[in-house]
Amino acid sequence: MTVFAQMVLAFGSVCVLLGLMAVVKRMAGTYGLSAEIQRKLVHIGTGMYALTLPWLFPDRWPVYVLVGVTLIVMLALRLPRIALGGLGSTLHGVDRQSYGDILLAIAVGLCLFLSEDQLVLYVLPIALLTLADAAAALAGTTYGRRFFRVEDGQKSLEGCVVFFAVALLLSMGCLMAMTTYLPSNIILLSLMVAGFGTLVEAVSWRGFDNLFLPLGILVFLASHGDRDIGALIFLAVLFAATLIGFRAVAPLVGLTNHAGRVYVTTVFLLLAVTSVHNALLPISVFLAHAWSRSTNPDKSAYPDLDVVAGIVILSLFWLTLGNATTWNAVSFYGISAMGMSLGFCVIALIPAPARVRLFGAFCVVAALVVIRIVSVVLNDPVQNWNGPMWGVVMVNLIFISTMTSRFTYLFSRFRVTLLAVVSTMTPVIVYCVETDLGGLL
Repeated sequence: MTVFAQMVLAFGSVCVLLGLMAVVKRMAGTYGLSAEIQRKLVHIGTGMYALTLPWLFPDRWPVYVLVGVTLIVMLALRLPRIALGGLGSTLHGVDRQSYGDILLAIAVGLCLFLSEDQLVLYVLPIALLTLADAAAALAGTTYGRRFFRVEDGQKSLEGCVVFFAVALLLSMGCLMAMTTYLPSNIILLSLMVAGFGTLVEAVSWRGFDNLFLPLGILVFLASHGDRDIGALIFLAVLFAATLIGFRAVAPLVGLTNHAGRVYVTTVFLLLAVTSVHNALLPISVFLAHAWSRSTNPDKSAYPDLDVVAGIVILSLFWLTLGNATTWNAVSFYGISAMGMSLGFCVIALIPAPARVRLFGAFCVVAALVVIRIVSVVLNDPVQNWNGPMWGVVMVNLIFISTMTSRFTYLFSRFRVTLLAVVSTMTPVIVYCVETDLGGLL
């Protein structure tokens, strides 16, 4: 297929999406479809089309163009003046705030990029997101009788059961058809994927499951798909232990049940896809956030959930950047997480007297440096290809402590977003200079 034909197909795909939305809107007017059913019909149609992309386009770059154009269209549909005859209501007609349409497009692009030549890492996550998620939502809406609270609404146990059943069948089918794993591994992996996916879907908010679900499953399978049965059983036990541990700890630090389940999912994924010593700094961000929230509360609506979204997005950012350049980015990721932890701790210390602030900041930096030393010592040369980077670490910590102490008012709202950006600026600049991206600066 020629370059011109692929470009025409990419832009034509956007027209197909708009056409699907127009059909759903017409059906809603004719048959009185609810806003949730309209949204899920568009979700299913978009996801089913996304499953064909690896075969539809010989090259990957037209798909990224398609994703970019789709994002622009989705953002435009949120603006009242260019809502294209009310098509945006098929996505945004539900009462709760959701970024699901935008995150779905991002997830498709990231899954295709990160899966490389392993199609199962693309097909299975997108299939679960398309079919299991939609089935759970529709079953919960129609047949749900037993509900549990999440921060921005409620979800049903019936929907969770349907999600697990559909996810289990899809996982077993995809793994049998697209891999050479042993039958015992396929069964255990399918159970773990279905269980993990069900928990992610149950605890997600504002449409973040459209990003967390497929990327979490992709990273999990990429890291553990070829492990032996003993390692998989250990991982399942680790997940159960993490779940039980957080259920006991969550009330002690003032977390809601929903936030506690979100933390369990995130911490388990961190421990599952990277070594323990590299997961310590990201996990320390949660502890630092809990401290700052208790002494200097964030004005955001859901700060406990925002910090999870911040860590997940930061993790995906460094993972994608490392894959794009082929230069391992885990050490730079650790520097970013280290900066976020210090930022939260400095904010937590602001109400304290000056001497306490100084001593507390010193202790926090010392603890973070010790964790960093452990990570550097235990990482292999591939992960430490740029050395320990103590100069970069110190510059980043000084920059963050200055920003958070001098401009505290900026961090009273959107704290997580600002800290993520500020803590990543220095390591990103150094990474770009030291890798093949340096020529673009």
